[in-house]
Amino acid sequence: MDFGVQFFPSVGPETTPAAQYFDECLKLCGLMDEYRYSHVRTVEHYFLPYGGYSPNPMVFLTAASQRTKNARVITGAVLPIFNNPLKLAGEAGMLDAISNGRLELGMARAFLPHEFKAFGISVDESIERFDEGSEQIRRLLEEENVSSDGKFHSFKNVTSLPRPTQQPRPPIWTATTTTPASFEKAGRMGYGVMAIPLVRARLSELIKIYRDAWRAAGHPGNGRVMLAFHMFCHEDEEEAANICRDPLNRYLGAIVDAASAWQDGMSTKDYPGYDKMVEQLAKETFETQTESGAAWIGAPEKLIDQITEFHDSIGGFEIASMQVNFGTVPADAAEKSMRLFGEKVIPRLSDL
Repeated sequence: MDFGVQFFPSVGPETTPAAQYFDECLKLCGLMDEYRYSHVRTVEHYFLPYGGYSPNPMVFLTAASQRTKNARVITGAVLPIFNNPLKLAGEAGMLDAISNGRLELGMARAFLPHEFKAFGISVDESIERFDEGSEQIRRLLEEENVSSDGKFHSFKNVTSLPRPTQQPRPPIWTATTTTPASFEKAGRMGYGVMAIPLVRARLSELIKIYRDAWRAAGHPGNGRVMLAFHMFCHEDEEEAANICRDPLNRYLGAIVDAASAWQDGMSTKDYPGYDKMVEQLAKETFETQTESGAAWIGAPEKLIDQITEFHDSIGGFEIASMQVNFGTVPADAAEKSMRLFGEKVIPRLSDL
């Protein structure tokens, strides 16, 4: 198993100035090569403390790529629905060149109602826009002189520059939540799947759907599954909990606030069951997250046992993408956590 670091901002000007936040994140990126972290990843969101400090993953990952020579740089994920595919393809080619062929392009549909409202885009167009945009981006990266007559974006005889450093293109990931169709589509398309362990009981079923679709489509291997976790490693169990309890609870509250419109009567066929998903998230706490294995917080030996059990219980996954400075976790504590995890945990689990 590979272990990487995900930066998902859940702060705002009232808690952390943006310059301070990015400085702290980039310093943590400087630890990756020494401790064998496999990737650095960040998200695209807007306007609120939940994700709002990351409107353009390409910008942050360009800076991050200069702090590590080995770690992959992964968009986790960009949102074709709010971007012109010509722009995203060009940015992807540029970042792939700057990182010397280390980009992995994760794409997602978006799911926060306030973002759709601000951009003036209907949530009922989500699937159509994602399918069209992600396919146009794939073609622009793989092919030259591309023409596409789309419902939302059209272009003729376009060759995107810079051409990707990786051939035929950087690896592509699709972000998913709890919708079986999303897992099936990712497998069928031959893309890696990014997920979060919201409902652990269903996760093994969803991953099986993905892997079955991957094999049925004739793709070699078994696909790639990346799961996101909060992680904090500390020699003292009680101190680890004391440091992380409030930041994690605040993070969970922020996602519920950002997605609250799904509970206020908003609905669409493109997002079935999202009201129930947000309802479940509203019940989550530091205690439920750590007990379920969605958050890895504690001493090295405890984390080794917890990660091994989680991995085996869902039938295995390839990559863990870990939030290490979530919310207001102090920068020095996050650094010590990364060092300890890299020293004591990663070497024990690399063959998992």
